[in-house]
Amino acid sequence: MAGAAALAPCLKTLAFAAAPTDTPLHGLSAFGDLKYAADAAHTDYAAPDAPKGGRFNFSPSYWYFNQNTQTFNTLNSFTLRGDAPPRMELCFDSLMSAVLDEPDAVYCLAAEYVSISADRNSWVFKLRAEARFHDGTPITAEDVAESYRVLKEQGHPDLALPLADLRAAEVLAPDTIRLVFDGNQSSRAILTVASFPIFSRGNLENRGGFEGDAMAPLLGSGPYRVAAVQAGQSIEYERVGDYWGKDLFLNKGMNHFDRIRVEFYRERQAAFEAFKKGVIFYRQEYTSRVWASDYNFPAIVEKRVVKREFPAETRPTMQAWAINQRRKRFKDVRVREAIGLCFDFEWTNRNLFYDAYARSHSLFERSVYQAQGAPQGEELALLELLRSQLPPSVFGDPVRQPGSNGSGRDRALLSRAAALLADAGLERQNGFLQTGDGERLTLEILVNDESMARVDAPFVENMRAVGIDASIRLVDPTQYQARQASFDFDMLSVATIFTATPTRDEMENFFHSRTANREGSRNLTGTADPAVDALVDAVGRAESREALGIAMRALDRVLRARRDWIPNWYAANHRAAFWDMFGYKEPKPDYGFPVERLWWLDEAKARTIGKA
Repeated sequence: MAGAAALAPCLKTLAFAAAPTDTPLHGLSAFGDLKYAADAAHTDYAAPDAPKGGRFNFSPSYWYFNQNTQTFNTLNSFTLRGDAPPRMELCFDSLMSAVLDEPDAVYCLAAEYVSISADRNSWVFKLRAEARFHDGTPITAEDVAESYRVLKEQGHPDLALPLADLRAAEVLAPDTIRLVFDGNQSSRAILTVASFPIFSRGNLENRGGFEGDAMAPLLGSGPYRVAAVQAGQSIEYERVGDYWGKDLFLNKGMNHFDRIRVEFYRERQAAFEAFKKGVIFYRQEYTSRVWASDYNFPAIVEKRVVKREFPAETRPTMQAWAINQRRKRFKDVRVREAIGLCFDFEWTNRNLFYDAYARSHSLFERSVYQAQGAPQGEELALLELLRSQLPPSVFGDPVRQPGSNGSGRDRALLSRAAALLADAGLERQNGFLQTGDGERLTLEILVNDESMARVDAPFVENMRAVGIDASIRLVDPTQYQARQASFDFDMLSVATIFTATPTRDEMENFFHSRTANREGSRNLTGTADPAVDALVDAVGRAESREALGIAMRALDRVLRARRDWIPNWYAANHRAAFWDMFGYKEPKPDYGFPVERLWWLDEAKARTIGKA
């Protein structure tokens, strides 16, 4: 730590786009100066004086990679194979890490500093001498190089795809690694790649490789490690008391709980009952009916449980149905538009959601990346380059989802749907539509939760009214994850939050032709359109926030016109309930809400409600 302190005055606080060559940097920011200096004590949202101790039992509200909140059968969270428990990422450090109050910055973690080559294709990381795995062995450049190799070759697509342009991870010295890109990478790719987990090379060899013993945890180096496992039911992470990085500014005032326990329930109602009994301490509620009418149990009345809302993150969000265009019957845009016309949001929101949601129209809702009005200026100029490949509707106001009369079966909308299906050459035979090849227009909505089946049922009835042989298939969590990863579905619902400063790799994962047939990618619709590809590439080339906004809004406009996805609804806030035994700092940070890392146990409160 003394060496890092001595170096701190030499480290520059610059955006890497303008950073001098071969200069030690403590952080990288895509478009502007870093918020935190090299000698910062802690982040603004941290609580360095908060007590350590206690446990936090919860069911996570978000997850990554192959993680599943309903069950798990592997502890390797970084491969496509199997279902892993959420928060496994807490066990691993990376070269650099993002903070929760900047949209596009990363700071050195296992790396002491980073320097950049003149061509911006090479990045040299000097590792901290004190960086250690949980078994006490040092993190070396060999470990880092092996980590990038296995992630590129065997990692989950969310990790492997951004490494496609990584040419080499070169060991320059035991404590120095150079990442070399081929020149085709997005300028901001390093912000993603430098945040990938580091594994122990020796541990990988001992376990028989990256995909060795599925239920043996990979050796980590982060603030937590696996302590107890009940396969498919629960996992406990314990705080590492001698964690090497606990005093770094990224970690100071974070990670307060001694134990973090994740509970797994196959049904939302079972999870809610566990919360009511105090088995789970914190819950984010995603069933509006439950939020509106079921939070009246004794612990609420006695004020032992708090029910409140927290502002959502300032990040683009997408909640939509993905229509799988790998199925020939969904390739016609008129068919996809007709399907969307059958969903009556107004009726659903009033009768099933207690008016808790707003209608989604954009794939980047709640952000500056939503297309507005007719394209103008530089956005129009960008789209003009692709005019011959784009539908005319792109050049008017952006496509919006239709409003209904709220009856649940709006005749005008269903008539429009029927007309579109007829225009697409579909004819009714025996009550259902068929193509000219004699194929019936069937559509199965894949779900893994009873509550979604309930929401989708009126949608299905409207589709059947216009001649689509629609149905719902409820499957178990493991089957759902496997079918989604292999694109074995007609339509399913997706909810995701993008990064605050989207990258080419992120957009490519969802929308680019390169991922259309890559199993495990997020391109669930099978989008493979040269115009979309060009706009995704424009996102990657953006060298300013303004340029990024222009490219993203153009992309949003084109995706909405294509109707690959049917945007449905979104909420403005986190609906949270928790047993009143925690301390937390307000306001919450703008770009993330990892409660298990930010909050702490307040023993006085716990005693008051009988939870001490």
